[in-house]
Amino acid sequence: MLRAAGHDFRDFGSSQEFLDALGSEAFGCLVLDAGMPGLSIEELQAELEARGARLPIIVVTADDDPETKRKAEKIKAVGFFRKPVDGVALLDAVEWALRREGAGGDPEKA
Repeated sequence: MLRAAGHDFRDFGSSQEFLDALGSEAFGCLVLDAGMPGLSIEELQAELEARGARLPIIVVTADDDPETKRKAEKIKAVGFFRKPVDGVALLDAVEWALRREGAGGDPEKA
């Protein structure tokens, strides 16, 4: 779906695999599963901040519980989706996040 919309993307099997591949000039949007192997979403976001990587995060989860939502809010996720995810809605969220990132993180300029 993302490729068909003209987006380049990579998938990773764990948070550590993603961090190992993360370059110093990271740009894009991170779509992550709240139940991914490795670091929690809070730990991953803290590691990204420590590295100076400011990527908008969209959380996808099978666990639509208050605790998972709280964690997504805590890391200031720009989107939150419960599986199964509506592809059009996810694509819209990714494109909005990329526009926002291109505007320096200012939603008013996105």
